[in-house]
Amino acid sequence: MPEKSGPDQSSLELRDAGPAHWEAFVELMGPKKGGSGGCWCMLWRLDRKAFDAGKGDANRDAMKALFDREPPGILAFDGDRAVGWCAIAPRPAYPYLDRSRLFKPLDDLAVWSVSCLTVAKSHRRQGLSVTLLEGAADFVRRRGGPAVEGYPVDPAVPNYPAVYAWTGLAESFRRAGYEEVARPSETRPIMRRMLA
Repeated sequence: MPEKSGPDQSSLELRDAGPAHWEAFVELMGPKKGGSGGCWCMLWRLDRKAFDAGKGDANRDAMKALFDREPPGILAFDGDRAVGWCAIAPRPAYPYLDRSRLFKPLDDLAVWSVSCLTVAKSHRRQGLSVTLLEGAADFVRRRGGPAVEGYPVDPAVPNYPAVYAWTGLAESFRRAGYEEVARPSETRPIMRRMLA
């Protein structure tokens, strides 16, 4: 389900997530839902037991601590409203990846990983995921990372539900200059963009 080109995005601004943007992030994630069922974008950062125990407030507090300490990703703003989110960090920040049978490291390159893409309903199917993924590459480049990697879905069906596409769609990664470097399952490629 490729994204459609949409309205002019010149009014959008990408910002590194930080303390000043916390409330806008909360609004985007849904103050009561916290993304998907209280995840608050902590699923890949915690072991399963800690994640399940923390669904809701504890996961929210853990993400808030990251916002206060260092940018855990980037936000797309349309005026004062956050309309998109891309979580990105060095791969070791996501222990889930090492536990995953699909997403074991391909090599010893110190990649950064995109773990989540969220776009407000009002801004979907307008290419914002591509903009966020391009911004993720810039985010990593500014921090001296050699490459950024993602683990999107490449659905075999049209109109794939957005709730299941929180790691992004492969087509968006392609359009943002990422190349498929592995395909551990039929619908789950590993996409990488080299930065050096």
